[in-house]
Amino acid sequence: MKTILKTSIIMWLLLAGGAALAQSSIDSVLHSVEKNNGTLKALRQNLQAEILDNKTGIYLPNPEVEFNYLWGTPGQIGNRTDFSVSQSFDIPTVTGMRSRAANAKNKRSEWQYKADRMTVLLEAKQYCIDLIYFNALKKELSQRMEHAGTIAAAYEKRLKNGDISRLEYNKSQLNLSALQGEIMRLDIERAAILSQLRRLNGGIEVALNEDEFAEAALPLLFEDWYRQAAEKNPVLGYVRQEVEVHKQQVSLNKALRLPTFSAGYMSEKVVGEHFRGVTFGISIPLWENKNRIKQSKAAVQAAELREADSRQQFYSRLKGQYERALALQAAVQTYREALDKTDNAALLKKALDAGEISLLDYMVEIGLYYDMLNQLLEAKRDYHKALADLASVEL
Repeated sequence: MKTILKTSIIMWLLLAGGAALAQSSIDSVLHSVEKNNGTLKALRQNLQAEILDNKTGIYLPNPEVEFNYLWGTPGQIGNRTDFSVSQSFDIPTVTGMRSRAANAKNKRSEWQYKADRMTVLLEAKQYCIDLIYFNALKKELSQRMEHAGTIAAAYEKRLKNGDISRLEYNKSQLNLSALQGEIMRLDIERAAILSQLRRLNGGIEVALNEDEFAEAALPLLFEDWYRQAAEKNPVLGYVRQEVEVHKQQVSLNKALRLPTFSAGYMSEKVVGEHFRGVTFGISIPLWENKNRIKQSKAAVQAAELREADSRQQFYSRLKGQYERALALQAAVQTYREALDKTDNAALLKKALDAGEISLLDYMVEIGLYYDMLNQLLEAKRDYHKALADLASVEL
């Protein structure tokens, strides 16, 4: 039994020692994930491609060069040679609107990247919180197993001396075995969390040694905090920018009803004659842009409805999460105060050693304390996960 206890402690020390070589805080883990995550790398590259694509097509069309060589019939009239260079262009108003529309689309693409980035980092942060919870729970279970191992060793001696029955000895062994099984099961869960973090970190190992949650308080006034969060939230920023993109498109489509001009140089040569000069043309959009303005106005209305719905959904979700976090915060405080007032672990151990209570009574009484301690750790974990969700706009 002592060998098993020593082995478990050594494994725990090895894990802790290896973790010390890697990241030691949530912020460093998130920084690593942002740097190494394959999805974010692809999204950043895609953002650059979209920015370039949005800037495509806003400049002048390509100049047009034309050359004609015509054979004359009958032959005595000679041949004819034509050469021309022309450039089409919009009025400056349309050119400026094309540029503003492209800039609006680029801002929309940036908001989309920020929203995707926030989703990835929030997932990583939630896993980090789970890992801290498992670290804290394993630390607690290791201490319990150490106590259980001490009791089991003492009961083994007492059994040899004939002071206790085999039944009492078996209870001590069952208590120790139960804790060993719980730690093994905890190691499996912890390994799964580390696997998820490794996936988010581009396949690179991640370790987090912390076993205590940093103190964090909720904002006192939800409405004031919500207004700030709404301005920073990339999802709301995207839908706001979507409205702006469609409004810019309405203005551009209206401007596209204006004529397009072209100017250039032309030369014509025939036998004994040479003509050259400037050319000027105009294109009047009579049918090409039909229904474009109606379509773009309808798109604006649809985008405004999506923005209003997204804002309402965001408010309702955050309000519910805020109220849940408040309740969890109160639960943490209740558990903490109860544990401070009812910490009988030392008294129970003293009573057990003195033979004032049986091992079964000790296990029942200490089990109540351990259950409440487990509930405190779970409440802390859930509180910090709710808080991370609320503060995700700050990632």
